[in-house]
Amino acid sequence: MKEYKRGAGVLLPITALASPYGIGSFGREAFKFVDQLLEAGQKYWQVLPMGPISYGDSPYQSLSAFAGNPYFIDLERMITENLLDVNEVEALDYGDTPEFVQYDKIFKNRFLLLRKAFERWNKRCREDKCKETEAFDQFVKEEADWLEDYALYMACKIHFKQWEWSRWDEDIKYRNDQAMAKYREMLSDEILFWKFLQFRFFQEWRELKKYANNKGIEIIGDIPLYVSYDSADVWAQPQLFQLNDRMQLTNVAGCPPDDFSDDGQKWGNPLYNWGKHEEQDFYWWKRRMKSCAQLYDLTRIDHFIGMVRYYCIPSDKTAKSGWYEKGPGIKLINAINEAMKDSKVIAENLGVAGPDVDELLEKSGFPGMKELEVAFNGDPKNEHLPHFHQKHGVVYIGTHDNETLKGHILYEDSKKLQYMMEYISAENVSQIIRKMMRMLYMSVSDLVILQMQDILEKDNKARMNFPSTVGGNWKWRLQEGEFTQAISKELKELAFIYNR
Repeated sequence: MKEYKRGAGVLLPITALASPYGIGSFGREAFKFVDQLLEAGQKYWQVLPMGPISYGDSPYQSLSAFAGNPYFIDLERMITENLLDVNEVEALDYGDTPEFVQYDKIFKNRFLLLRKAFERWNKRCREDKCKETEAFDQFVKEEADWLEDYALYMACKIHFKQWEWSRWDEDIKYRNDQAMAKYREMLSDEILFWKFLQFRFFQEWRELKKYANNKGIEIIGDIPLYVSYDSADVWAQPQLFQLNDRMQLTNVAGCPPDDFSDDGQKWGNPLYNWGKHEEQDFYWWKRRMKSCAQLYDLTRIDHFIGMVRYYCIPSDKTAKSGWYEKGPGIKLINAINEAMKDSKVIAENLGVAGPDVDELLEKSGFPGMKELEVAFNGDPKNEHLPHFHQKHGVVYIGTHDNETLKGHILYEDSKKLQYMMEYISAENVSQIIRKMMRMLYMSVSDLVILQMQDILEKDNKARMNFPSTVGGNWKWRLQEGEFTQAISKELKELAFIYNR
């Protein structure tokens, strides 16, 4: 079993970093946040999935399991490199609500600038052979096994007016050899553009991660178990997913009714053809996890339960009509461990688990998760309560799918609230958040992670996601100056007192 150093960290998505251009990026505010974490005695920075997003803006519904989100590319860096002019950057509209991302405006205007930057870079570097040419060519060569398909997929997606690949012309939808050659030639400039964006994304992220690691801050990444139907992954390798002869979805992923939804959740992702994955010795999964090991120090795998048993929902029915099938279990775990080598994994095992999930979690050696926000239901046997925590684990007050703690308190049942206050020794409601933070740091679990919204005592206007809803999610942003020195001092003191 791998050792996980005792420490504390903050959950803050890249999108939520402060910036003057509507959404967080890998720019100066990201480096500043690393410095703030160090000052606050933190050892971990957890982010949400960083893949390119599509309809609904969810980082858990990405256009690729391997590519990065172009929104995170630093515009200010492009200005200093003379790829963009400051006036043309500042002339565009990134939204009028600094506390929230306005994705419609970001989608429209961010790509206008990125295309301008690409055109200038292409002229300078591809024609005049600038110093980045060799680095770009090396990146394209090293990442070819996913990048070639992704760049062509994105170029075709633009060509077909953003339609999902299942609505493209039949020849390219089915990846006919002649069609593939035709579109590669016809869309060669567009393909190069999407490769350029990935080159910039990975270049900037690796520099940021190196900076964080040199400061003693480890990065916790996050990946969804499933991929989006409208993704380069499903288009490029449909045999790895449960599709019919017309490559249409029959059953989709989701989960049964639980604490988050009385009707269950219908995510709509294609289910894996686990038999085909096993035939290929889980090659696709090994590639995916090897990529994660290069991007992050620890990788949180969302919906770990799906490896034990996965929930099948008919594509034309609600989640209540679903049923469970057996997952790949220890075979997939062994493949992941082989690919990850020294890099570490966190298993998101929340929700309706069971002995079979607990057994696989123990065999895997991955630490599971606990949440204080669901611990105080009045039952002293609730496994999320601190007196049940284990050293090899990760504890949160809540994650991106939860209410903020302040929002949760406002609507909590009075009896449960009283139990919570008695457990954490809060004399009144106003003390709950700070007392809960202290209780989190007290835990015997190796890792504790606080959402930035809870540190700042934000209400549910700052909630990151409402499960089973589309629109209005993933928007909240940290404002410049909110992570104050007083808060930093408080976290550092807690980290010292409880040896984090």
